[in-house]
Amino acid sequence: MAIFLIRHGETEGNAFRIVQRPDSPLSARGVVQAERLARRLAHDGIAQIVSSDLVRAVSTAQRLHDVTGVPLSFEPLLQERNFGDVRGTPYAELGFDIFAPDYAPPNGETWPVFHARVDRAWERVRALAEATDGNLAVVTHGLVCRSLAGRHLVLPAGETAPERWENTSLTIVECPAPWRVRLLNCIAHLEDLDVAPLADSGAA
Repeated sequence: MAIFLIRHGETEGNAFRIVQRPDSPLSARGVVQAERLARRLAHDGIAQIVSSDLVRAVSTAQRLHDVTGVPLSFEPLLQERNFGDVRGTPYAELGFDIFAPDYAPPNGETWPVFHARVDRAWERVRALAEATDGNLAVVTHGLVCRSLAGRHLVLPAGETAPERWENTSLTIVECPAPWRVRLLNCIAHLEDLDVAPLADSGAA
């Protein structure tokens, strides 16, 4: 039994380096990425899917649901960090680092508030995993994946939590505790994708 931790597919915000809005949909490339991921996992014993309720995660999770037919539910605690008033702003126009440890976005979440929410999300995910007869797929966001990897998961020897989580990357976490990672931030299903990703696409 395992948890399949998945980042959503690419959005135009990712591709063009814009701080994501909650309603950002998948780009055309992101749809293809989600379909590739779904085909990769179609026969991997997924028994349940839980997803962030933001549009880009929902669309990614829906592709996986379409090929597996397993129950799909939504968990707001799995949303990306809320950057408040800076959402919708190109990174190049910010003039400061929104990922800095002490940055508090106006009307958004500080790092401590965000991490506390991810902790609650992890409690929910663990409970679902323990109640699921099979593998649990969790579709979420890059900073959520980073928070989980850095604070709750046991990474392979010599590995640290990636700064960048790839769109539709797959991380497999063995159940139960100590929640060891046996595959980290893997995008093997995208290796022959025709259109190359833009360099340094948005982390969130």
